[in-house]
Amino acid sequence: MPTLSIFFGIVISMYWRDHEPAHFHARYGDAEAIIRIDTLEVMAGSLPRRALALVLEWASAHRTELAEDWRLCRNHETPKPIPPLE
Repeated sequence: MPTLSIFFGIVISMYWRDHEPAHFHARYGDAEAIIRIDTLEVMAGSLPRRALALVLEWASAHRTELAEDWRLCRNHETPKPIPPLE
């Protein structure tokens, strides 16, 4: 599972050839959420409120890059790193 970005202890990743709809995984400690790229809706799991807010802020700013990395992962190609939230 390629890691796309890491910030504030949050790890953002995608699985190779994962199921639709386009999404990414966000992990913080023992918590994990799966988040749709197009709507930024939490599809499964949960994160602490502050961690989720940071993930959504980051994802909102990087939707284009996330969509491109989704396409690359679906084709089993190496995704590009995405700058962290600062």
